[in-house]
Amino acid sequence: MKFFENASGRESDICKLFGNVFAEAEGAEEGKLIGQLSRDLLRETASGDLHTFYAIDKENVVAAIMFSRMVFNQDDRDVFVLGPVAVATARQGEGIGQSLISFGLKTLAQAGVEVALTYGDPKFYSRVGFKPITEEDVAAPFKLQYPFGWLGQSLTATPLTSIKGSSRCVTAMGKPIYW
Repeated sequence: MKFFENASGRESDICKLFGNVFAEAEGAEEGKLIGQLSRDLLRETASGDLHTFYAIDKENVVAAIMFSRMVFNQDDRDVFVLGPVAVATARQGEGIGQSLISFGLKTLAQAGVEVALTYGDPKFYSRVGFKPITEEDVAAPFKLQYPFGWLGQSLTATPLTSIKGSSRCVTAMGKPIYW
């Protein structure tokens, strides 16, 4: 298994993986929605505002994750939000997702990113260092449907502290349905 950054040449495989995994787990509509989100992120997001990582096993994309920039109007820290995340259904439970996320976080930290956020299952994401945060400490771009799933971590030696001001995400993530 090899991990890669940059979707160049693998965009179609990555988007297909996102669509298939979410369709199998949550239904055809969710698969269509997340498949479209991945395409929009890849097409519409400036290269410096998006980091895509994926895992290849026997020439097949078996996992993919995306981190996109978030900007806060009163804080200049370099912040990225993780999502979407997908591991091929037949390969779930093997630790591929956690290993890929760890690879992505390490790569982002080496690039100077200071904070990583995500919105998802606290039990899963806590395994890769994410901890619960509140919307008062770190404003989400939209009201969260499930505030208990708002998570963050510092990628520096300094613990995560409140991030000041309102937030803005990249255009592709700028729909309340994703939050």
